[in-house]
Amino acid sequence: MGPNGSGKSTLAFVLAGHPTYKIDGGSLKFEARDIGGLSPDKRAKLGIFLSFQSPLALSGVNVFQLLRLALTKQKDPLALKKRIDKTAKKLGIKEELLNRSLNEGSSGGEKKKLEMLQAAILNPKLLIFDEIDTGVDIDALKKISQFLDETKSGKTYLIITHYNRILHYIKPDKVLVIMDGRLVKSGGAKLAEEIEKYGYEKINPKT
Repeated sequence: MGPNGSGKSTLAFVLAGHPTYKIDGGSLKFEARDIGGLSPDKRAKLGIFLSFQSPLALSGVNVFQLLRLALTKQKDPLALKKRIDKTAKKLGIKEELLNRSLNEGSSGGEKKKLEMLQAAILNPKLLIFDEIDTGVDIDALKKISQFLDETKSGKTYLIITHYNRILHYIKPDKVLVIMDGRLVKSGGAKLAEEIEKYGYEKINPKT
């Protein structure tokens, strides 16, 4: 958690391997392996998934075609299609969206559900959700939260958010507060409640 411009999305991009961001000091390890020098695709193959704050449209390619390419030689196309359809039904994604070019003409909530669908099918170990609750109505948020809660076994979720809204439905094991690019406080679910009640300045007042 953290206010606008605190470095939350930058952290997500660094973990995923965005080429714009460089590690000037220290190291970045995933499952005891140094991944600081790995490209985004190699990090993804190790099991790191990033759900974008503003998912881009992909003209001419639907979600099945994208996932079929990503899982070439790993999944039977027919079995993959059945799994996509089953997962989409759980997330409340209409068939029309599955057949349409990815994210084209989709609402904010629909885009976030499609990101969740991709995450579910790819089945990574570390899932980074950058503002999965932004632009999402209450019904979509409940669907996404319920799905996250039901499929969390064996995974680690890093949920980036400004607010406590999604945390009403998913109880975090740990809350980390970032301000000005620094980790300023950590705690349990109650810390998120304090932030919602008092704001960030009360949590880390400027001196």
